[in-house]
Parts: sequence; C-alpha cells; structure tokens
Amino acid sequence: MGTDLHELLRSLRVWAPEATTLPPFDPATAPAEPLPLFTEWFAEAVAAGQPEPHTMSLATSDPDGLPDVRTVMLHGADTAGWSFATHLSSRKGRQLTARPYVALGFYWPVLGRQVRIRGPVTAAPSEEGQADLHARSTGALAAALTGRQSEALGSLEELAQVSEAAWTEVQRTPDAPVPTWTLYRLVPDEVEFFQGDAQRRHVRLAYRRTKAAAGAEGAAEAWSRTLLWP
Repeated sequence: MGTDLHELLRSLRVWAPEATTLPPFDPATAPAEPLPLFTEWFAEAVAAGQPEPHTMSLATSDPDGLPDVRTVMLHGADTAGWSFATHLSSRKGRQLTARPYVALGFYWPVLGRQVRIRGPVTAAPSEEGQADLHARSTGALAAALTGRQSEALGSLEELAQVSEAAWTEVQRTPDAPVPTWTLYRLVPDEVEFFQGDAQRRHVRLAYRRTKAAAGAEGAAEAWSRTLLWP
C-alpha cells in the first residue's frame, strides 16, 4: 500500500514549538544596509543549530526566459556581493552567461526566518575562482575535476570510475587547476528579511537599492526600507 501524500501533508506542522523558536524582530532597529543584518541572522541561525545554514536556493532563467532553481552553497557575503560557484559549462553556468540576473533564497526554519535576494551577477577573475576552489575540501576539488556537470551520465559505474580517478589526481596534484570553475558574485538590488510569527503576523522588511542623490554626478548608492504585508 502506497503512501497517501495528502494525508501525510495534513499531518505536518510548520514551526512546531519543540523544534522552532520564533524570535521577535523589530524592523525599527534594523541597520541602514542589508549586509549587517544578513550577517547577524546567519550567525544566529548557526548558533541555533540550523543544519547547513549556508545552503540556499539559486534561481536562474534560461535563454528563453524559463525559470530554473536548485540548492547551492554560499561561499561568502561582503561588500563585493553574495558569492557562489559552479562550472561555467554547467547548465546553471550557461544560464548565468545568457541571463546574468538571479535570485537567492535562504530558509532557516529553526528560527522561522527567510532571506530573499535579487540582483545582477558577475563572474570573478579566474584566479579568484581557482583560489576559492582550492580553499575547499579535497572532495570538493575532486568533484570539480570530474567536470561534465549537467551532462547525461551513462551509468553510476562510470561516475564511480571518473570520481576515483579525480580523487587520485587531487592527491597527486592538490593544486590542479579546473579552468571551468567560476566564482560568481551577486550585487543585490533587493534584499528581503522575513521573520515568522505564531499568529501569522509575519514581519517582512524589504531593502531596495536607491541613489542617495539622484541625478548628481557620482551619486552614492543607498538603501530604502519598506515593510510588506505578510
């Protein structure tokens, strides 16, 4: 007898008190820019025991404008942007080349929080991408060396053989380059912070990039802040 998906869905709870703490969030105390708040929330997710808080959804679109999404790992967030990496030749790499505007989504259910980010993305210089790759684990480098990401795979046996060869290569040449490996940076136009509330009075604070002095030469960039209905 198969699983009844609808019955299973109806049995589940969102933000069960034994697993989730919904902390208060006063947007009046939020900083003028989104990066410090993101850093604070990220640190709080780590401290609260959120599994893999550095994973995020990456949404792209193909040359026809059709959407695509997958889970990837955050490699950093600073004044240069939110960074992640992939092969230039992969499906998402090709999509990033064709339409270099993406969205990121973080979900930290242990605190009932989400962060959504949208903006243009650019490829970092090759030497930065290689440095990023070689700062990661041996397994990450071996996986990158196998290449062929998103290509059709003949069998799991083929994958095992190629992967084993890559591990051997990494152990022999730990600084082996992977030319297609590319570090990308998203410079956000919008960043939204969502704090869940048990009474469904969720707090949503949206930052949008503006110009501090519109029309002025060399105008400095600034951020507007807007509350959104849940």
